[in-house]
Amino acid sequence: MLNRREVYSSLGALGAVTVAQAASAQAQAPAAASGSSLDRILSSKKLRMAVVAGQEPYFKKNLTTGKWVGFCIAMGQDIAKQMDVELELVESTWGNSVLDLQANKIDIAFGLNPTPKRALVIDFPPAMFYNVSSLVCRKGFKAESWSDFNKPEVKITYDLGSSRETIVKRYAPKAQHIGYKTSPECILAVASGRADAFAASVFLGLAARKQNTNLGDFVMPTPLVKTITTGALQYDSDGRFRQFITAWTDFNRSSGQVREWILASLGEMGIAESDLPPNLDF
Repeated sequence: MLNRREVYSSLGALGAVTVAQAASAQAQAPAAASGSSLDRILSSKKLRMAVVAGQEPYFKKNLTTGKWVGFCIAMGQDIAKQMDVELELVESTWGNSVLDLQANKIDIAFGLNPTPKRALVIDFPPAMFYNVSSLVCRKGFKAESWSDFNKPEVKITYDLGSSRETIVKRYAPKAQHIGYKTSPECILAVASGRADAFAASVFLGLAARKQNTNLGDFVMPTPLVKTITTGALQYDSDGRFRQFITAWTDFNRSSGQVREWILASLGEMGIAESDLPPNLDF
């Protein structure tokens, strides 16, 4: 059993999630891992995937129709098609996705960053794409490097449980840190001037800036901090589902399909490939 500090570290400081909840999920992990994930999915004819609201272009929910879109949805649909099963969407958050996997509420969660502590409790296939840590500033606030952000008077927001929280705490420890449950709350804080910048992935940052004219500069501060983004799975008894997802990831990344899914979702938001930073390699 992990102690209090290790629980928070392994799950990326989940904030709203209590230690008791995390411990409970860990206690359920052996039961969830006792069988074969692949057998369960094929027999139930359902692939349960986590979705996170307000995370365009990864995920977007149409509040009128209830339909989900985004490049992670396209990926999940393709996996379900290859397996000849139904894709079942389960609403979660970046941080809670870890707990949901342990509690056997979902089979896969896209968009997570593998860390050694997380890998103690959930499994990761190879990299799906690479990202660069970015920040979107309020209008009038200028910064280029992490040292510009790493000042006591600077207020930086991030969504709790994300890798962005860990990165901000490492590269801008002197700044004022403000954690919110969701990315839209971070965006609102910056747009209203209550914070100077919010931490985001490149795609989330570009999408937020495109949708909100009250935001200022999009910055990939130097030195560049690259992160791996991939899916996350349960540990199970035979590892065949991981082998399948590994083959699926390698095939679609090497063929350029992953890039096409991402660019298509960005295009739906009015963001062209030419709008992407020139030194972004994903």
